[in-house]
Amino acid sequence: MSQELRLMAVHAHPDDESSKGAATTAKYVAEGASVMVVSCTGGERGDILNEKLLGNASIERDLAQVRRDEMARAAEILGVQHTWLGFVDSGLPEGDPLPPLPEGCFALEPVHVTAEALVRVIREFRPHVITTYDENGGYPHPDHIMTHTVSMAAFHAAGDPTAFPHAGEPWQPQKVYYSGWSAKRIGALHEAMEAEGLESPYQDWVERMRQRPEREMFTAVPCAEFFSVRDDALRAHATQVDPDGFWFQIPLELQQRVHPTEDWELAVSLVEPSFPEDDLFAGLRDLDLEVVCRQAPERDTDGEVVAVHRSTPPPPVDADGDGVDDARQTDDVEDEITELEGHRDADGEHSSDEQAS
Repeated sequence: MSQELRLMAVHAHPDDESSKGAATTAKYVAEGASVMVVSCTGGERGDILNEKLLGNASIERDLAQVRRDEMARAAEILGVQHTWLGFVDSGLPEGDPLPPLPEGCFALEPVHVTAEALVRVIREFRPHVITTYDENGGYPHPDHIMTHTVSMAAFHAAGDPTAFPHAGEPWQPQKVYYSGWSAKRIGALHEAMEAEGLESPYQDWVERMRQRPEREMFTAVPCAEFFSVRDDALRAHATQVDPDGFWFQIPLELQQRVHPTEDWELAVSLVEPSFPEDDLFAGLRDLDLEVVCRQAPERDTDGEVVAVHRSTPPPPVDADGDGVDDARQTDDVEDEITELEGHRDADGEHSSDEQAS
């Protein structure tokens, strides 16, 4: 059935859209689908993370606007539509005990407020598929975890005519996917770099990922020809990304040859999946989606949308015995992700916002 397909990617900060699933979104745009990127916050608590731009007075004077301009450029490169959800970056707390999050930040907003804002965007854009982060935020930044919470609450409410009735006509997306760090991809690239006699940037990642349960990432979207588009979009976030840094250490040709896909976890589906998948729209293309998505979904006795598939989160791991799931503790991933996300500078100090991840 020939019809316009629509994908919505919900992210925490500007630059996330270019580092998580960007080649997939560029692929679907090239195929004629409409893609909407939603940035929940503006990255207002950010620092300049690209050392080459440190000391630039014009950037330091209005970094928030610079990041908005960078986001516009990245959206243009990817070919996506973009909107700001309008909430304020929460930063990343550090200390023992942790200090409180700043008043008025995204992570402290009531969920009914943030969910209504996203429901409005969903009902206006009318996506068939949504992508977001897993329950740990992909990594445990307060804004990433809240992005998961808000995305799932909005998915639950968007098709309910009694929920936020002033936020537009009900519309029920059919699938939610989680983007994430594929252990299979990281391992394959690491081994390939070593086989080529090159220094792998993933040595620490591989060791630590072996200690964690693997996510159910059974959807691999072939998009190698769009890796260069992804990289160009990432470079557009110049204050956050060093063009000679970590993200570009693995040769593009090697990436395309060794792992030519981006991998996804199917979190919720209202249509029967058939694993493995190679398409976020699998099972939807032959449906009359304008009819299907306007129908109120069946709900269980708790009011939850009845799905034919829901992913099962891996069991918690508490290696340090502190009673908290390691996947929700920033210190447990600092060597792999936190430093790259911009929360720890070269001197070991946490900055207040993230860069590409």
